[in-house]
Amino acid sequence: MSAPRHPRTRRTALIAALCAAAALGATACGPFSDDAKASGPFGDLTGPQISNKAIAATKKADSLTLDLALKTTDGPMKAYLSMDTRGKCAGTLTVGTTGTAELIKADDKDVYLRFDEAFLKEQAKGESAEVQKAVLKELKGRWVKTPVTDPDAKDSLELCDLKALLGDFEQGINFAVKGGETTVGGKKALMVTEKSGGETTTVYVATEGEPHILKIVSAGGEEPGTITFSGYGKPVGAKVPATKDVLDESKTG
Repeated sequence: MSAPRHPRTRRTALIAALCAAAALGATACGPFSDDAKASGPFGDLTGPQISNKAIAATKKADSLTLDLALKTTDGPMKAYLSMDTRGKCAGTLTVGTTGTAELIKADDKDVYLRFDEAFLKEQAKGESAEVQKAVLKELKGRWVKTPVTDPDAKDSLELCDLKALLGDFEQGINFAVKGGETTVGGKKALMVTEKSGGETTTVYVATEGEPHILKIVSAGGEEPGTITFSGYGKPVGAKVPATKDVLDESKTG
């Protein structure tokens, strides 16, 4: 019996949201009526200047937690992943409308995935009742071990590459306007918003401590959604599962 296919993430949707946010940090070429007031936590800094500070601070992060919910052209995608620049990653992935996979990457060799019952049933759909029962018996509650070099594993790990994710924060030339103050996860934040065509991107920037990006919300575009960032600088709890709970994919047949 072969192991189930790994969930295929679409990092392109995440990149689009990050690039939209990064564009807010560029030197602008037009007026900013809402930025003229020297008030609030960032004083007289303009929207692009605030976003630029946030991008610079965020790019220095050596670890963080990503909480993502996007509507992509291929369907909904959710992820809750803690990751660091040393390659550790742990959390959950939900791609499509059925089933969730837990993920652990503790080193550069292997990735471990544990699929919930809904995911396993979806993978076994169309098989005989005997095969479906065998899949659940063999895999339910167990971790599937796969080399990180496996093509399917690479798909699952697309959102785990913190260095690449932070590298996606590149600058462009756009308009951005400061908004009001609010809180994100109990942290004070300032909203900076850009509108382009029918799409609105709002970036929430921490106003206390490092000006990290706390949240990005995209609305009205082809792939709307929310990305929340937290746990800056915190250790990633990615530990290899106990051997008794692991099924080595290279040894299944």
